[in-house]
Amino acid sequence: MVVKLRGCVETLSVYQPGKPIEEVKRELGLEEIVKLASNENPLGPSPRAVAAVTQAATGMHFYPDGSTCRLREALAARLGLGSEAIIVGNGSNEILQMLSVALLDPGDEVLMPVPTFPRYEPLARLMGAVPVEVPLKEYRMDIEAMAARLSPKTKLVYLCNPNNPTGTIATRSEIDWFMERVGPDTMVVFDEAYYEYVTRPDYPDGIDYLRKGYSVMVLRTFSKMYGLAGLRVGYGIGEASLIAELNRVREPFNVNALAQEAALAALTDEEFVSLTRRTNEEGKNYLYQAFTARGISFVETEANFIFFDAGREEKVVFRRMLEQGVIIRGGFGYPTHLRVTIGTAAQNARFVAALSRVLAE
Repeated sequence: MVVKLRGCVETLSVYQPGKPIEEVKRELGLEEIVKLASNENPLGPSPRAVAAVTQAATGMHFYPDGSTCRLREALAARLGLGSEAIIVGNGSNEILQMLSVALLDPGDEVLMPVPTFPRYEPLARLMGAVPVEVPLKEYRMDIEAMAARLSPKTKLVYLCNPNNPTGTIATRSEIDWFMERVGPDTMVVFDEAYYEYVTRPDYPDGIDYLRKGYSVMVLRTFSKMYGLAGLRVGYGIGEASLIAELNRVREPFNVNALAQEAALAALTDEEFVSLTRRTNEEGKNYLYQAFTARGISFVETEANFIFFDAGREEKVVFRRMLEQGVIIRGGFGYPTHLRVTIGTAAQNARFVAALSRVLAE
């Protein structure tokens, strides 16, 4: 007999990660796979991070620093903040969960765009809160519509900026306008997982709103630009009083020792960051040209992925691309749209060739 679940648990959707390479190889009997589904860094991890992990590996029998002291101090120095304003998590997703556990009561409302990062909605439901979803407008967060849905019950607002899966941003003027309308009992969470890739000058830095005294939390990650997705290191930036409360619900030793060393080293690897940015910009321009030449519409991106309209049922295109040995991502609520991670030059060419064959069928 199975013990009865909490009612809200039965309503939760299970997060579906991008298909792993080995699974696709086994499933389809393929030798070579290009994975462009999960917005990972196509160059691999920061070389300095690899060296740091190798050096630290002999100490893995010790528990990690439970307060991530050195990493928080390094981040604080880089951001011009006190280390007490920073919390580190097992990926930024763990910090989302900390926020939900610490702040949400049953009946609270959680405002978010849709589609967006898919963990906001189930984390609200887990705590008995009410997700309030506002559709995108022309693939961008509809800031005016979101402001219209603010209410005295709104406890959290999620702004994924750049938004995943579309890669679009809300501008500084839009966020300035929105923040003036947020009540004092509402926290705005800026999920900035892709902020290092942004090139537009009108992109707002969430930390600026923290410095202005707004109730905000800014989330960032080492998974994308620094290539540490497999080690799961994310961090949150907020008022020291909020961070102290989040530490009450944080799991002990939540960030493993090797991940901490890798993140510390990656922070100093400016050469790798520059190479990643350059590779992303070159790949973006190549894919823009390839899409345009083939009459495929796409959404201009400020991240390391592109949302495009294949013009055919997305599930069919996804499956046929798998059979071509290229893993991309669909399932975002648009019938013909998919998302592709910007890869290396060779990976991008492989994707374009495979997509051309699929769409010619």
